[in-house]
Amino acid sequence: MKFKFICLFTLYLLGSITYAQNPRVFVLTDIENEPDDAMSFVRFLTYANHFDIEGIVATTSCWQRNKTAEWRLHEIAEAYGKVRNNLEIHEKGFPTEAYIHSIIKKGLPVFGKEGLGEGKGSEGSDWLLTSMLKNDPRPLYIQAWGGTNVLAQALWKLKKTEPESTIKQVIAKLRVYTISDQDDTGPWIRNTFPALFYIVSPGFEENGGGQYHYATWSGISGDVFHGRFMGADTTIVRNKYLDEHVRKNHGALGEKYPQVEYLMEGDSPSFLGLINNGLNAPDHPNYGGWGGRYELYIPPFKKYMYEPETRPMWTDTQDEVYSELTKSFHTSNHATIWRWRTAFQNDFFARMDWCVAKKYSEANHPPLVTLKHANEITVKSGSEVVLSGDATDPDNNTLSYNWMFYKEVGSLNANQFSLQNPKNKEVRFLAPNVSETKTMHFILEVKDNGTPALTRYQRVIVNVIPK
Repeated sequence: MKFKFICLFTLYLLGSITYAQNPRVFVLTDIENEPDDAMSFVRFLTYANHFDIEGIVATTSCWQRNKTAEWRLHEIAEAYGKVRNNLEIHEKGFPTEAYIHSIIKKGLPVFGKEGLGEGKGSEGSDWLLTSMLKNDPRPLYIQAWGGTNVLAQALWKLKKTEPESTIKQVIAKLRVYTISDQDDTGPWIRNTFPALFYIVSPGFEENGGGQYHYATWSGISGDVFHGRFMGADTTIVRNKYLDEHVRKNHGALGEKYPQVEYLMEGDSPSFLGLINNGLNAPDHPNYGGWGGRYELYIPPFKKYMYEPETRPMWTDTQDEVYSELTKSFHTSNHATIWRWRTAFQNDFFARMDWCVAKKYSEANHPPLVTLKHANEITVKSGSEVVLSGDATDPDNNTLSYNWMFYKEVGSLNANQFSLQNPKNKEVRFLAPNVSETKTMHFILEVKDNGTPALTRYQRVIVNVIPK
């Protein structure tokens, strides 16, 4: 794809992996099932320069079984076209409106496995298969905001038409993130392709009962859900706040952002973890980031799942997070997302400001954070560890620093570990004693004092080895 964001997307390290280009992204959406897909699509387009978008396919789901709504995607893309040049003032690399229209396709207007098998192809599944077979070494991140029968059909045709060697190569490059199981093809996909990288809170929601309020992705806004209070402040995900920062006086794209009816943007976690913010690690869901955190295991069967799972997948795990609202700690899978909520909401609000700010100086932009050492270092038990970073701000705002030990990530069990003077640019500590190599994750969080305040990060992985 020709829309490479060269200025911002320089090489950066995360663990032992180097990300040099935008991630390839393919979206499946049951838009018009309820308002949240349209909300997510508005946010998604404000980050369109962070991705190489290869396809956007309108699909069905359990709540929208016999129609697709590609017309709504085109409508929002048209609004994006009216603000795209403004967005370019603030960051380069936004694809044209014409390009977005050209990659919008539709799946069959049938539910789940009714769209799987011989003669069940669609322009959406064919377009997806073309992306899968593309001669591109980068992973293809497939986001299912609704049902997955378009993905299932593409995989079915892949299996039927390609040699085993090609199938193996294609599966190795796919990264699937589904917002729960919104049709019955998810278990078929996971069982038929056991090596497929798959993030999901497995289970379905029908007739008012199910598992959506248990799923990790609902942590984007659903902290008071079915009577369960999760601890995070929901002010900035409510309609009043969204009116002020998105819908009103923010241009044509903001006007296409619907009112929240159930929860805000339940689909956005699928791409929040791909944004180049220095924290996210797309191929390592267990590292945690704006899209949540997940562990690889076989989840136990629950009554709201279609069938027992037979293979490991990336699924729900927990973080313990301090809530300023309740002045206490909360432990949940939702917290793996809501712990970052202020940062990712402010980031979106700034981009909505870009939609109408005709000069660079009229809006805020995120700081650039750097380290004075590698993103992964190895130290011996008992030795002094020095973590050091710096940052610049394009708007000359004042910056504040915070080093965080991400205790849930890594292999070292160190619940009692704490950093001294974490607000400094540089922190020092003695490496814990270990009998075998253990890892620790540290996040340098830098925030500016602009309006809204914006945050960027760097992650450091510390490998602690015995003396």
